[in-house]
Amino acid sequence: MTCAQTIMDYGLRSLGFGERLLPRSDFTLCQQVTLIGSGLIWNLYFAFFALLFGFFLATGLALAKTSTNPWLRKPAEGFIFLFRGSPLFIQFFLAYEALVMLPRAGIEVFGFTVATSWLTKAWAGALIVLTLNTAAYSAQIFHGALMSVPKGDIEAAEAYGMTGWTKFRRVLWPTMLRLAWPSYTNEAIFLFHATTLVFFSGFPAFQQRGDSLYYASYFAGQTFNPFVAYPIVAGYFVLATLALIGLFGIVNRRLNRHLPGAARRLKYRPQVIR
Repeated sequence: MTCAQTIMDYGLRSLGFGERLLPRSDFTLCQQVTLIGSGLIWNLYFAFFALLFGFFLATGLALAKTSTNPWLRKPAEGFIFLFRGSPLFIQFFLAYEALVMLPRAGIEVFGFTVATSWLTKAWAGALIVLTLNTAAYSAQIFHGALMSVPKGDIEAAEAYGMTGWTKFRRVLWPTMLRLAWPSYTNEAIFLFHATTLVFFSGFPAFQQRGDSLYYASYFAGQTFNPFVAYPIVAGYFVLATLALIGLFGIVNRRLNRHLPGAARRLKYRPQVIR
């Protein structure tokens, strides 16, 4: 079998297209690169939607935390503390055990039966955990940025007659993003790397449609050689991380387009310990 045929057969296997059976012997480098790359689609899926939903949830939590109303501030502070104070790995297991306890027949809501079995699948349950986790970390970043908005900007907005939503949309939110974006970039990279924990969590891969680490573990177990499959995973993640830094760098330059050129550059400082 040629490498081109292998790509045709296994390139989209993680999505349910192509060959249904995994190769059993005579593993080639092309097979490992193709299948692990196929599994990377799920890592990108988790990262993209967790960042998308988590971004808006984090913005709301940051605003709630800055509120003078304790009914808004206290729940937001408790949510942020809970997800920042506990390991993501434990959150996966607790969430899975809680979702498994839901009735298989569904839950009655206003006379209608709402299905719950889909929540125990990795594509849904793991995504929920990742979204809540990154929302908590991002909310803390956004809250710090909101507290750092220059008072002069706020006073200028009020002098122009801006209040409420208009002031937030035109002044507070853009300034918050500009100040928080370098730290938020690090959070996005960390979340992307954290998607590998889905493989170790209790959420099962549906019909062997796992992520990149799922296929890397399969090849490592079959060949008893981890020094091929796992470096391939690392290589994919390095390339994807570079692309992520590039995308966030474009947004950073857009947010800081009014500043001198040197100030618009996004400096990536990786978090060695979180």
